[in-house]
Amino acid sequence: MQAVGRLLGGSGMLVGTTVTSFLIGYLVHPVTKEATQSTRFEHPVFDPQKVARGEQILKYGAPDRGPELRYYANHVLSYDQAKKTPLWVAEHITKDHLNGSASRKDSKFRRDPSIPDFYSSYNSDYVGSGYSRGHMAPAGDNKYSQLAMNETFYLSNILPQDINNNMVFWNRVEIYCRGLTEKFTDVYIISGPLVIPQQDKDGNKYVKYQVIGNSNVAVPTHLFKIIAAENATQGQQVAVGAFVIPNEPISSDRQLIEFQVNLEDVEKFSGFTFLKKLNRTEAKNLCDVDGCKLIPTDELELLTVGKKLAGAKSTNALNKVWNDMNEKGLKPDQYLQDVFNKRKKELQEKEEKGTK
Repeated sequence: MQAVGRLLGGSGMLVGTTVTSFLIGYLVHPVTKEATQSTRFEHPVFDPQKVARGEQILKYGAPDRGPELRYYANHVLSYDQAKKTPLWVAEHITKDHLNGSASRKDSKFRRDPSIPDFYSSYNSDYVGSGYSRGHMAPAGDNKYSQLAMNETFYLSNILPQDINNNMVFWNRVEIYCRGLTEKFTDVYIISGPLVIPQQDKDGNKYVKYQVIGNSNVAVPTHLFKIIAAENATQGQQVAVGAFVIPNEPISSDRQLIEFQVNLEDVEKFSGFTFLKKLNRTEAKNLCDVDGCKLIPTDELELLTVGKKLAGAKSTNALNKVWNDMNEKGLKPDQYLQDVFNKRKKELQEKEEKGTK
């Protein structure tokens, strides 16, 4: 593990990052004048003559990769029609977005109707692939609206994610983001895939990634998540954190801060400039402000138990979930006990009516 202290984007915001060995050599590099200036590009001067000539060159139209931005009820994304995955997905959450009656049970993974068939992925691409359908904008961030939750199940918001990573570490990161709404009035999140070069035995670096299904859906080597949390009541003070996480199983004892990198590093590998309207010199390091502590895995397991209890379809299934929990040595709190008793009563009444 290597501690790194660098200026974020060369703008004066000091970020003390900790980068695990899988990124050393790729994300850790000195800030040079050239690198600093590269993040501060200027748009070319408008030249009417060049534009006129360009229109002649593009007589039959410019190559088109689809709309740059696609808007949904509570997320915005840019879609990669070649890789059949999002390039990035942005969302904004507050306490209000996390409360409501919207349920995953009423949502289904399906093709995004705004994506042409030719450029879309399909559920069949994931079947038997060994990868899960990983949300970039999580369903759990949209309890306030069934429509908003349903739209997170569009495959335009999904990418092939390691099953264990999706269920455990990435899930813990998403829970952490939701927890930030207890400390900050507004939390802005951008998530997406990365394909990071790896050095081969011959000493050369290569970009390699698997594809799945008939649609050749690209499997990213890593995922990124950028978080900007602010308190409107405290003069718009913003805390920012950028993280790069390998798309593979991650040990339960790992913490989010171990995967913190500089925002500039995510920009370098993604090709996007993020948070352009943010004054980086005034932003704080999220992990300095908050600690970036993830929920312990035993608590995560209890949360999973609660979801399984609430979704149990029969008393036998309900009792199995409860017994499995006890066999693992997990200790339920009063909330879980109440969920179990409530669901048991509902199922017993339903089963009694079915026998009459």
